[in-house]
Amino acid sequence: MARRRKKPHNYLADQEGFDLTPMIDIVFLLLIYFMVTTALIKEEADMGIKLPANVPPDPDAKLPQEQVVEILASGEVLLNGAQMDHYESRNMPELTKTLQRLKAANDRGGLKTSVTIIADQDSLHKRSIDVLNACGSAKIKFVMFASQ
Repeated sequence: MARRRKKPHNYLADQEGFDLTPMIDIVFLLLIYFMVTTALIKEEADMGIKLPANVPPDPDAKLPQEQVVEILASGEVLLNGAQMDHYESRNMPELTKTLQRLKAANDRGGLKTSVTIIADQDSLHKRSIDVLNACGSAKIKFVMFASQ
């Protein structure tokens, strides 16, 4: 008996053609997805900031008079190296009066008064608040903190 050899079955030959409809649907869905997501990305807005140019400083510019207040770990307060008020004094009348005199002198000269507070890392925060209150009583608006 002769054996018949089976031909491999070609499934594509049975069909009239390859159905591309699901692939086209997926391509359109991906196209819509990418179109929608790219519309959500906002462009950076121009903030209109003008950067400083290389301009020489104004010769008549008046620089602020800086006063340095140091707060030591023991609670002592030094104004430009001179000790002010007792370390237990909370209202600091001597510092307030001295800052008022310095501000009045600078105001007469047309200068701005600024205070730089340098507090020791071991000092109590309440001493910094006491110095800020003294600056507020002296009506000094330019106060900054510096580190050692």
